[in-house]
Amino acid sequence: MAAAKHAVAVLLMLALAVAMSTSASAQPLQKRRARQPPIMSKPGDPKKLPPNGKYTTVTTNRFHKRQYEITCTTDNGAACYIKCPARCPNKCLAYCAYCLTFCLCDFMPGTSCGDPRFTGGDGNTFYFHGRKDESFCLVSDAGVHVNARFMGNHNAATGRNFTWVQALGVTFGDGHRLYVGARRAAEWDEDEDHVQVVLDGEPVDVEAAKNARWVSQAVPGLSVTRTDAVNAVAVELVGVFSISANAVPITDDESRAHSYGKTEKDSLVHLDVTYKFHGLTKDVDGVLGQTYRPDYVSKLDVTAKMPVLGDADKYLSSGIFATDCAVSRFRHPSANAGAAVTAFAS
Repeated sequence: MAAAKHAVAVLLMLALAVAMSTSASAQPLQKRRARQPPIMSKPGDPKKLPPNGKYTTVTTNRFHKRQYEITCTTDNGAACYIKCPARCPNKCLAYCAYCLTFCLCDFMPGTSCGDPRFTGGDGNTFYFHGRKDESFCLVSDAGVHVNARFMGNHNAATGRNFTWVQALGVTFGDGHRLYVGARRAAEWDEDEDHVQVVLDGEPVDVEAAKNARWVSQAVPGLSVTRTDAVNAVAVELVGVFSISANAVPITDDESRAHSYGKTEKDSLVHLDVTYKFHGLTKDVDGVLGQTYRPDYVSKLDVTAKMPVLGDADKYLSSGIFATDCAVSRFRHPSANAGAAVTAFAS
């Protein structure tokens, strides 16, 4: 009996020894990597977007510091402190793996960020500055014509002029007129709505709630949806176009970085705009429209740091709803069909 108890005790000791050995050998594998000190984000190169990257949307407001830690880490385990690029200081995308930031418009063709910088349907990026308080045709086709009215600011200290898109005038169908514009504000208040939509002279009233939707009784297929409670709307005419517009200010950081010369009298509220058109013809023209023609060949020096599209008078319209620019193609409703295209501007 005593021998049996001794044997059991030996077996238990052996089992315990094996268990301790296994735990000890596994311990190095379970050891967590030491936390690295936090690092500050850097603006990523829009021309070298990480493939299949996982991004985190970062939105700043008046209650946020401009630099703050978001809940993601880099590949080496360090916390990433995010500061959105100067081109899009209020909202950006963070690529946590390498602590890089990008503007939302970096991911789409036909993009414009800041001082009007467009990326056309051909993939080339260029600047078109227009002129303050004048309208220029962005897209002109048989059934739809889009003008942009430019606002501007003069920096007396540097002598430079800067422009942004303040409003859009869309003429379509049998002469319907759609206005989407940004209201001027001396001081930016993110809780106040700065977007104004007017159809054929009548204000469009949409409830101030995200996803609230207004449907036109006069124009079949036309609707306005708030993509946020204020300052962001999407206007769609089924089968013809969809336009998303966000009202955004020029921040103090932006003004310092680019010498915009912003003052306390004007927060320089302007529009960031996204377009998608259906059924454009091969003859479409305009600042952006021409880049979607199948035979379009860019004459810009795409190797220049800031390729600028000139010949502004060629695109000049006499008013925000005028279809009289030199390259106008607007006639009346057209049955011609074409591929859907997307473009962006601000």
